[in-house]
Amino acid sequence: MRVGITAKLFLAVLVACAAVLVVQGVAMRISFERGFLGYLNGQANERMEEIVPRLAAGFGKHGNWDFLRTDFRAWMDLAVSRTADTAAPPRLTSSDQTGVILRMGVLDAELRHVAGNPQVAADSIRLPVVVDGRTVGWIATVPFEKVLASGESRFLEQQFAALRMIVLASLAVAALLTFVLARALLGRVRGMAGATHRLAAGDYASRVEVGANDELGTLARDFNQLAQTLEHTERARRTFMADISHELRTPLAVLRAELEAIQDGIRPPSASTLEAMNQEIGQLGKLIDDLHDLSLTDVGAMAYRRAPLDLVTVLQAAQGGMQRRFEAAGLQLEVSIAPPPLSISGDEARLQQLFGNLLENSLRYTDKGGIVRLRCHRRDAVASISIEDSAPGVPEDKLEKLFERFYRLEASRNRASGGSGLGLAICRNIVEAHDGKIAAEPSPLGGLRIHIELPLAAP
Repeated sequence: MRVGITAKLFLAVLVACAAVLVVQGVAMRISFERGFLGYLNGQANERMEEIVPRLAAGFGKHGNWDFLRTDFRAWMDLAVSRTADTAAPPRLTSSDQTGVILRMGVLDAELRHVAGNPQVAADSIRLPVVVDGRTVGWIATVPFEKVLASGESRFLEQQFAALRMIVLASLAVAALLTFVLARALLGRVRGMAGATHRLAAGDYASRVEVGANDELGTLARDFNQLAQTLEHTERARRTFMADISHELRTPLAVLRAELEAIQDGIRPPSASTLEAMNQEIGQLGKLIDDLHDLSLTDVGAMAYRRAPLDLVTVLQAAQGGMQRRFEAAGLQLEVSIAPPPLSISGDEARLQQLFGNLLENSLRYTDKGGIVRLRCHRRDAVASISIEDSAPGVPEDKLEKLFERFYRLEASRNRASGGSGLGLAICRNIVEAHDGKIAAEPSPLGGLRIHIELPLAAP
Protein backbone atom coordinates (compact mmCIF):
# COMPACT_ATOMS: atom_id res chain seq x y z
CA MET A 1 0.00 0.00 0.00
CA ARG A 2 1.34 3.39 -0.97
CA VAL A 3 1.61 5.78 1.99
CA GLY A 4 1.17 9.44 1.08
CA ILE A 5 3.26 12.28 2.38
CA THR A 6 0.33 13.49 4.51
CA ALA A 7 0.24 10.21 6.42
CA LYS A 8 4.03 10.14 6.70
CA LEU A 9 4.20 13.67 8.10
CA PHE A 10 1.29 13.01 10.45
CA LEU A 11 2.83 9.80 11.77
CA ALA A 12 6.28 11.35 12.11
CA VAL A 13 5.05 14.29 14.19
CA LEU A 14 2.65 12.09 16.18
CA VAL A 15 5.35 9.55 17.01
CA ALA A 16 7.66 12.36 18.09
CA CYS A 17 4.96 13.82 20.38
CA ALA A 18 4.11 10.37 21.75
CA ALA A 19 7.76 9.66 22.50
CA VAL A 20 8.10 12.96 24.34
CA LEU A 21 4.95 12.33 26.41
CA VAL A 22 5.93 8.75 27.27
CA VAL A 23 9.40 9.85 28.32
CA GLN A 24 7.88 12.65 30.36
CA GLY A 25 5.45 10.27 32.09
CA VAL A 26 8.13 7.72 32.90
CA ALA A 27 10.46 10.46 34.12
CA MET A 28 7.73 11.87 36.41
CA ARG A 29 7.04 8.44 37.90
CA ILE A 30 10.73 7.75 38.46
CA SER A 31 11.16 11.23 39.87
CA PHE A 32 8.34 10.62 42.34
CA GLU A 33 9.49 7.19 43.37
CA ARG A 34 13.17 8.05 43.61
CA GLY A 35 12.84 11.70 44.40
CA PHE A 36 9.99 12.11 46.88
CA LEU A 37 10.33 8.71 48.54
CA GLY A 38 14.10 9.11 48.45
CA TYR A 39 13.67 12.47 50.14
CA LEU A 40 11.64 10.87 52.95
CA ASN A 41 14.19 8.09 53.38
CA GLY A 42 16.96 10.70 53.36
CA GLN A 43 15.23 12.53 56.21
CA ALA A 44 15.15 9.25 58.14
CA ASN A 45 18.89 8.84 57.57
CA GLU A 46 19.55 12.34 58.93
CA ARG A 47 17.38 11.60 61.94
CA MET A 48 19.33 8.39 62.65
CA GLU A 49 22.65 10.30 62.46
CA GLU A 50 21.29 12.59 65.16
CA ILE A 51 20.34 9.64 67.42
CA VAL A 52 23.53 7.57 66.99
CA PRO A 53 25.60 9.58 69.55
CA ARG A 54 22.88 9.22 72.17
CA LEU A 55 22.63 5.46 71.57
CA ALA A 56 26.43 5.13 71.86
CA ALA A 57 26.39 7.10 75.13
CA GLY A 58 23.59 4.92 76.52
CA PHE A 59 25.36 1.72 75.57
CA GLY A 60 28.61 2.97 77.11
CA LYS A 61 26.83 3.83 80.35
CA HIS A 62 25.01 0.48 80.75
CA GLY A 63 27.42 -1.82 78.95
CA ASN A 64 24.65 -3.55 76.97
CA TRP A 65 21.27 -3.01 75.33
CA ASP A 66 19.17 -4.38 78.17
CA PHE A 67 18.18 -0.88 79.25
CA LEU A 68 16.22 -0.56 75.99
CA ARG A 69 14.80 -4.04 75.64
CA THR A 70 12.22 -3.68 78.41
CA ASP A 71 11.91 0.10 78.67
CA PHE A 72 10.00 1.65 75.74
CA ARG A 73 10.15 5.07 77.40
CA ALA A 74 13.94 4.95 77.45
CA TRP A 75 13.93 4.32 73.67
CA MET A 76 11.53 7.20 73.06
CA ASP A 77 13.67 9.52 75.18
CA LEU A 78 16.64 8.70 72.96
CA ALA A 79 14.70 8.91 69.68
CA VAL A 80 12.78 12.18 70.18
CA SER A 81 14.65 15.43 69.71
CA ARG A 82 14.93 17.68 72.71
CA THR A 83 16.00 21.26 73.25
CA ALA A 84 18.72 22.40 75.60
CA ASP A 85 16.06 22.92 78.24
CA THR A 86 15.40 19.38 79.52
CA ALA A 87 12.23 20.53 81.20
CA ALA A 88 10.72 21.63 77.90
CA PRO A 89 8.48 19.18 76.02
CA PRO A 90 10.06 17.13 73.20
CA ARG A 91 10.53 18.89 69.82
CA LEU A 92 9.04 17.13 66.77
CA THR A 93 10.93 17.71 63.55
CA SER A 94 9.50 17.48 60.00
CA SER A 95 10.94 13.98 59.73
CA ASP A 96 9.20 12.96 62.97
CA GLN A 97 5.90 14.19 61.51
CA THR A 98 6.35 11.86 58.54
CA GLY A 99 6.60 8.87 60.89
CA VAL A 100 10.34 8.37 61.07
CA ILE A 101 10.31 7.52 64.80
CA LEU A 102 7.70 4.84 64.24
CA ARG A 103 9.82 3.32 61.45
CA MET A 104 13.07 3.30 63.41
CA GLY A 105 14.47 0.60 65.66
CA VAL A 106 17.66 -0.68 67.25
CA LEU A 107 19.54 -3.87 66.38
CA ASP A 108 22.37 -5.38 68.37
CA ALA A 109 25.73 -6.33 66.88
CA GLU A 110 24.26 -9.64 65.62
CA LEU A 111 21.39 -7.74 63.94
CA ARG A 112 18.82 -8.96 66.47
CA HIS A 113 15.91 -6.67 67.38
CA VAL A 114 16.44 -4.62 70.55
CA ALA A 115 13.87 -1.81 70.53
CA GLY A 116 11.60 0.23 68.30
CA ASN A 117 9.83 -0.97 65.15
CA PRO A 118 9.89 -4.77 65.11
CA GLN A 119 10.11 -4.78 61.27
CA VAL A 120 13.65 -3.39 61.19
CA ALA A 121 16.07 -6.03 59.92
CA ALA A 122 19.33 -6.48 58.10
CA ASP A 123 17.79 -5.16 54.83
CA SER A 124 16.62 -1.90 56.44
CA ILE A 125 18.38 1.43 56.19
CA ARG A 126 21.12 1.15 58.85
CA LEU A 127 23.82 3.16 60.58
CA PRO A 128 26.35 1.54 62.98
CA VAL A 129 26.59 2.44 66.67
CA VAL A 130 30.30 2.42 67.57
CA VAL A 131 31.64 2.42 71.11
CA ASP A 132 35.39 2.38 71.77
CA GLY A 133 36.05 1.47 68.09
CA ARG A 134 33.70 -1.52 68.24
CA THR A 135 30.34 -1.81 66.48
CA VAL A 136 27.97 -2.67 69.29
CA GLY A 137 24.72 -2.28 67.37
CA TRP A 138 22.77 -0.61 64.63
CA ILE A 139 20.05 1.95 64.33
CA ALA A 140 17.79 1.06 61.40
CA THR A 141 14.75 2.47 59.59
CA VAL A 142 12.18 0.60 57.55
CA PRO A 143 12.04 2.21 54.02
CA PHE A 144 9.01 4.43 53.60
CA GLU A 145 7.68 2.50 50.59
CA LYS A 146 7.50 -0.73 52.67
CA VAL A 147 5.24 0.70 55.33
CA LEU A 148 2.71 2.36 53.09
CA ALA A 149 -0.79 1.35 54.01
CA SER A 150 -3.05 -0.13 51.37
CA GLY A 151 -5.03 3.10 51.15
CA GLU A 152 -1.89 5.10 50.56
CA SER A 153 -0.78 2.59 47.91
CA ARG A 154 -4.13 2.97 46.20
CA PHE A 155 -3.65 6.75 46.28
CA LEU A 156 -0.28 6.44 44.59
CA GLU A 157 -1.71 4.10 41.96
CA GLN A 158 -4.53 6.59 41.37
CA GLN A 159 -1.97 9.32 40.84
CA PHE A 160 -0.06 7.15 38.38
CA ALA A 161 -3.31 6.27 36.60
CA ALA A 162 -4.16 9.98 36.39
CA LEU A 163 -0.70 10.58 34.97
CA ARG A 164 -1.34 7.94 32.31
CA MET A 165 -4.66 9.58 31.43
CA ILE A 166 -2.92 12.95 31.15
CA VAL A 167 -0.39 11.39 28.79
CA LEU A 168 -3.14 9.84 26.66
CA ALA A 169 -5.14 13.09 26.59
CA SER A 170 -2.02 15.05 25.63
CA LEU A 171 -1.35 12.50 22.91
CA ALA A 172 -4.88 12.95 21.56
CA VAL A 173 -4.48 16.75 21.52
CA ALA A 174 -1.10 16.37 19.81
CA ALA A 175 -2.68 14.07 17.20
CA LEU A 176 -5.44 16.60 16.49
CA LEU A 177 -3.04 19.53 16.20
CA THR A 178 -0.66 17.46 14.07
CA PHE A 179 -3.49 16.53 11.72
CA VAL A 180 -4.61 20.16 11.35
CA LEU A 181 -1.08 21.47 10.84
CA ALA A 182 -0.21 18.68 8.40
CA ARG A 183 -3.27 19.45 6.29
CA ALA A 184 -2.49 23.17 6.28
CA LEU A 185 1.16 22.62 5.44
CA LEU A 186 0.64 19.94 2.82
CA GLY A 187 -2.18 21.88 1.22
CA ARG A 188 0.46 24.25 -0.13
CA VAL A 189 2.60 21.30 -1.22
CA ARG A 190 -0.36 19.78 -3.09
CA GLY A 191 -1.02 23.11 -4.79
CA MET A 192 2.60 23.23 -5.89
CA ALA A 193 2.45 19.62 -7.08
CA GLY A 194 -0.65 20.36 -9.14
CA ALA A 195 1.00 23.41 -10.68
CA THR A 196 4.06 21.28 -11.48
CA HIS A 197 1.90 18.72 -13.28
CA ARG A 198 0.25 21.49 -15.30
CA LEU A 199 3.66 22.95 -16.11
CA ALA A 200 4.94 19.54 -17.22
CA ALA A 201 1.86 19.22 -19.44
CA GLY A 202 2.76 22.46 -21.25
CA ASP A 203 0.74 25.02 -19.30
CA TYR A 204 3.53 27.57 -18.85
CA ALA A 205 1.12 30.15 -17.47
CA SER A 206 0.70 28.00 -14.34
CA ARG A 207 1.57 29.82 -11.12
CA VAL A 208 1.35 29.05 -7.40
CA GLU A 209 0.47 31.34 -4.51
CA VAL A 210 3.57 32.29 -2.55
CA GLY A 211 1.84 32.53 0.83
CA ALA A 212 4.02 32.82 3.94
CA ASN A 213 7.61 34.00 3.75
CA ASP A 214 9.12 30.63 4.66
CA GLU A 215 10.93 27.80 2.86
CA LEU A 216 7.76 26.81 0.98
CA GLY A 217 7.23 30.46 0.05
CA THR A 218 10.78 30.59 -1.33
CA LEU A 219 10.14 27.37 -3.25
CA ALA A 220 6.90 28.84 -4.64
CA ARG A 221 8.73 31.97 -5.81
CA ASP A 222 11.40 29.82 -7.46
CA PHE A 223 8.68 27.76 -9.14
CA ASN A 224 6.97 30.88 -10.48
CA GLN A 225 10.32 32.15 -11.75
CA LEU A 226 10.92 28.80 -13.47
CA ALA A 227 7.45 28.87 -15.03
CA GLN A 228 8.01 32.42 -16.22
CA THR A 229 11.36 31.46 -17.73
CA LEU A 230 9.85 28.44 -19.49
CA GLU A 231 6.99 30.59 -20.76
CA HIS A 232 9.47 33.11 -22.12
CA THR A 233 11.58 30.32 -23.64
CA GLU A 234 8.56 28.77 -25.33
CA ARG A 235 7.46 32.14 -26.68
CA ALA A 236 11.01 32.78 -27.92
CA ARG A 237 11.11 29.35 -29.54
CA ARG A 238 7.90 30.00 -31.44
CA THR A 239 9.09 33.45 -32.44
CA PHE A 240 12.42 31.97 -33.48
CA MET A 241 10.76 29.36 -35.70
CA ALA A 242 8.52 32.01 -37.26
CA ASP A 243 11.49 34.29 -37.90
CA ILE A 244 13.55 31.45 -39.33
CA SER A 245 10.81 30.52 -41.78
CA HIS A 246 10.35 34.17 -42.77
CA GLU A 247 14.09 34.82 -43.20
CA LEU A 248 14.52 31.73 -45.35
CA ARG A 249 11.33 32.23 -47.35
CA THR A 250 12.12 35.78 -48.44
CA PRO A 251 15.36 35.15 -50.44
CA LEU A 252 13.96 31.89 -51.81
CA ALA A 253 10.84 33.72 -53.01
CA VAL A 254 13.00 36.34 -54.73
CA LEU A 255 15.14 33.67 -56.40
CA ARG A 256 12.07 31.73 -57.53
CA ALA A 257 10.50 34.86 -58.99
CA GLU A 258 13.69 35.71 -60.89
CA LEU A 259 14.07 32.17 -62.23
CA GLU A 260 10.43 31.99 -63.30
CA ALA A 261 10.76 35.35 -65.06
CA ILE A 262 13.80 34.07 -66.95
CA GLN A 263 12.05 30.78 -67.80
CA ASP A 264 8.98 32.61 -69.07
CA GLY A 265 11.11 34.95 -71.15
CA ILE A 266 9.90 38.00 -69.22
CA ARG A 267 13.42 38.86 -68.16
CA PRO A 268 16.59 37.95 -70.05
CA PRO A 269 19.42 36.28 -68.09
CA SER A 270 21.51 39.44 -68.07
CA ALA A 271 24.41 40.31 -65.79
CA SER A 272 22.21 42.57 -63.65
CA THR A 273 19.63 39.80 -63.20
CA LEU A 274 22.30 37.30 -62.23
CA GLU A 275 23.85 39.84 -59.87
CA ALA A 276 20.51 40.36 -58.10
CA MET A 277 20.12 36.59 -57.73
CA ASN A 278 23.69 36.32 -56.46
CA GLN A 279 22.99 38.94 -53.81
CA GLU A 280 19.98 36.95 -52.59
CA ILE A 281 22.07 33.78 -52.49
CA GLY A 282 24.76 35.65 -50.58
CA GLN A 283 22.17 36.94 -48.11
CA LEU A 284 20.79 33.42 -47.71
CA GLY A 285 24.28 32.03 -47.16
CA LYS A 286 25.02 34.73 -44.59
CA LEU A 287 21.83 33.86 -42.72
CA ILE A 288 22.70 30.15 -42.71
CA ASP A 289 26.23 30.91 -41.50
CA ASP A 290 24.86 33.12 -38.73
CA LEU A 291 22.39 30.44 -37.68
CA HIS A 292 25.17 27.88 -37.61
CA ASP A 293 27.42 30.11 -35.53
CA LEU A 294 24.59 30.97 -33.14
CA SER A 295 23.66 27.33 -32.60
CA LEU A 296 27.30 26.46 -31.90
CA THR A 297 27.76 29.30 -29.41
CA ASP A 298 24.45 28.50 -27.68
CA VAL A 299 25.46 24.92 -26.90
CA GLY A 300 29.12 25.77 -26.33
CA ALA A 301 30.23 23.69 -29.29
CA MET A 302 31.93 26.45 -31.26
CA ALA A 303 35.63 25.73 -31.50
CA TYR A 304 37.70 28.30 -29.64
CA ARG A 305 41.43 28.06 -30.13
CA ARG A 306 42.45 30.34 -27.31
CA ALA A 307 46.00 31.53 -27.22
CA PRO A 308 47.89 34.57 -25.89
CA LEU A 309 47.39 37.53 -28.24
CA ASP A 310 47.50 41.30 -28.33
CA LEU A 311 44.01 42.80 -28.33
CA VAL A 312 45.35 46.02 -29.86
CA THR A 313 46.45 44.12 -32.97
CA VAL A 314 43.02 42.49 -33.32
CA LEU A 315 41.21 45.83 -33.04
CA GLN A 316 43.52 47.53 -35.52
CA ALA A 317 42.96 44.72 -38.00
CA ALA A 318 39.18 44.98 -37.63
CA GLN A 319 39.28 48.77 -37.99
CA GLY A 320 41.58 48.61 -41.02
CA GLY A 321 39.30 46.18 -42.81
CA MET A 322 36.28 48.48 -42.36
CA GLN A 323 37.93 51.87 -42.90
CA ARG A 324 37.19 52.20 -46.66
CA ARG A 325 33.59 51.07 -46.22
CA PHE A 326 33.04 53.77 -43.60
CA GLU A 327 34.53 56.37 -45.92
CA ALA A 328 32.35 55.17 -48.80
CA ALA A 329 29.27 55.43 -46.58
CA GLY A 330 30.10 59.00 -45.59
CA LEU A 331 30.85 58.10 -41.96
CA GLN A 332 33.74 59.29 -39.84
CA LEU A 333 35.49 56.50 -37.91
CA GLU A 334 37.38 57.82 -34.87
CA VAL A 335 39.80 55.40 -33.24
CA SER A 336 41.42 55.69 -29.80
CA ILE A 337 43.27 52.54 -28.79
CA ALA A 338 45.74 52.19 -25.91
CA PRO A 339 49.33 51.52 -26.86
CA PRO A 340 50.21 47.85 -27.15
CA PRO A 341 50.37 45.37 -25.70
CA LEU A 342 47.00 44.48 -24.15
CA SER A 343 47.54 40.77 -23.66
CA ILE A 344 44.53 38.50 -23.40
CA SER A 345 43.82 34.81 -23.89
CA GLY A 346 41.41 34.43 -26.79
CA ASP A 347 40.57 33.13 -30.25
CA GLU A 348 41.75 35.70 -32.76
CA ALA A 349 39.30 34.62 -35.50
CA ARG A 350 36.30 34.80 -33.17
CA LEU A 351 37.36 38.16 -31.79
CA GLN A 352 37.74 39.44 -35.37
CA GLN A 353 34.19 38.20 -35.98
CA LEU A 354 33.02 39.96 -32.81
CA PHE A 355 34.46 43.38 -33.63
CA GLY A 356 33.60 43.02 -37.31
CA ASN A 357 29.92 42.41 -36.46
CA LEU A 358 29.84 45.41 -34.12
CA LEU A 359 31.45 47.75 -36.65
CA GLU A 360 29.12 46.37 -39.35
CA ASN A 361 26.11 47.26 -37.17
CA SER A 362 27.36 50.82 -36.67
CA LEU A 363 28.04 51.13 -40.41
CA ARG A 364 24.56 49.85 -41.23
CA TYR A 365 22.51 51.84 -38.73
CA THR A 366 24.30 55.20 -38.50
CA ASP A 367 22.91 58.01 -40.62
CA LYS A 368 25.15 59.39 -43.39
CA GLY A 369 27.53 62.05 -42.16
CA GLY A 370 27.60 60.55 -38.66
CA ILE A 371 30.45 59.52 -36.40
CA VAL A 372 31.52 56.10 -35.12
CA ARG A 373 34.05 55.87 -32.30
CA LEU A 374 36.16 52.85 -31.43
CA ARG A 375 37.92 53.08 -28.09
CA CYS A 376 40.00 50.65 -26.08
CA HIS A 377 41.94 51.17 -22.84
CA ARG A 378 43.19 49.26 -19.83
CA ARG A 379 41.19 49.44 -16.60
CA ASP A 380 42.63 47.48 -13.71
CA ALA A 381 42.71 43.82 -14.80
CA VAL A 382 40.36 44.19 -17.79
CA ALA A 383 40.44 45.62 -21.27
CA SER A 384 37.56 48.07 -21.79
CA ILE A 385 36.32 48.34 -25.40
CA SER A 386 33.50 50.59 -26.59
CA ILE A 387 31.98 51.14 -30.03
CA GLU A 388 29.54 54.05 -30.16
CA ASP A 389 27.82 55.85 -32.99
CA SER A 390 25.68 58.87 -33.67
CA ALA A 391 21.97 59.02 -34.46
CA PRO A 392 19.62 57.29 -34.78
CA GLY A 393 19.46 56.15 -31.15
CA VAL A 394 17.78 53.23 -29.42
CA PRO A 395 15.05 53.73 -26.77
CA GLU A 396 16.31 52.68 -23.34
CA ASP A 397 13.47 50.16 -22.87
CA LYS A 398 14.66 48.33 -26.01
CA LEU A 399 18.36 48.07 -25.07
CA GLU A 400 18.09 44.76 -23.24
CA LYS A 401 16.39 43.13 -26.23
CA LEU A 402 19.13 43.99 -28.69
CA PHE A 403 21.01 40.78 -27.90
CA GLU A 404 17.97 38.58 -28.52
CA ARG A 405 18.03 36.59 -31.74
CA PHE A 406 16.06 38.02 -34.67
CA TYR A 407 15.24 41.14 -32.67
CA ARG A 408 14.94 44.31 -34.75
CA LEU A 409 14.33 47.73 -33.37
CA GLU A 410 11.76 48.47 -36.09
CA ALA A 411 9.53 45.79 -37.57
CA SER A 412 9.39 47.73 -40.83
CA ARG A 413 13.14 47.73 -41.31
CA ASN A 414 13.95 45.63 -44.36
CA ARG A 415 16.51 42.87 -44.61
CA ALA A 416 18.90 44.92 -46.73
CA SER A 417 19.42 47.43 -43.92
CA GLY A 418 18.46 45.33 -40.93
CA GLY A 419 20.42 42.11 -41.46
CA SER A 420 19.31 38.81 -40.02
CA GLY A 421 19.00 39.99 -36.44
CA LEU A 422 21.52 37.41 -35.22
CA GLY A 423 24.74 39.42 -35.13
CA LEU A 424 24.46 40.81 -31.59
CA ALA A 425 23.30 37.45 -30.22
CA ILE A 426 26.45 35.88 -31.67
CA CYS A 427 28.56 38.74 -30.25
CA ARG A 428 27.18 38.17 -26.76
CA ASN A 429 28.00 34.45 -26.92
CA ILE A 430 31.55 35.13 -28.15
CA VAL A 431 32.18 37.64 -25.35
CA GLU A 432 30.82 35.29 -22.68
CA ALA A 433 32.96 32.46 -24.11
CA HIS A 434 35.96 34.70 -23.41
CA ASP A 435 34.79 35.27 -19.78
CA GLY A 436 33.86 38.83 -20.62
CA LYS A 437 30.85 41.12 -20.36
CA ILE A 438 28.89 43.02 -23.01
CA ALA A 439 26.21 45.68 -22.58
CA ALA A 440 24.27 48.17 -24.65
CA GLU A 441 23.60 51.73 -23.52
CA PRO A 442 22.79 55.12 -25.03
CA SER A 443 25.70 56.86 -26.74
CA PRO A 444 26.66 60.46 -25.95
CA LEU A 445 26.78 60.91 -29.75
CA GLY A 446 23.05 60.26 -29.95
CA GLY A 447 23.16 56.64 -31.12
CA LEU A 448 24.08 53.31 -29.52
CA ARG A 449 27.09 52.42 -27.39
CA ILE A 450 28.25 48.81 -27.06
CA HIS A 451 30.60 48.30 -24.10
CA ILE A 452 32.75 45.20 -23.70
CA GLU A 453 35.07 44.10 -20.91
CA LEU A 454 37.57 41.28 -21.46
CA PRO A 455 39.91 40.00 -18.74
CA LEU A 456 43.58 40.66 -19.35
CA ALA A 457 46.07 37.82 -19.14
CA ALA A 458 48.14 37.62 -15.97
CA PRO A 459 51.57 39.19 -16.44
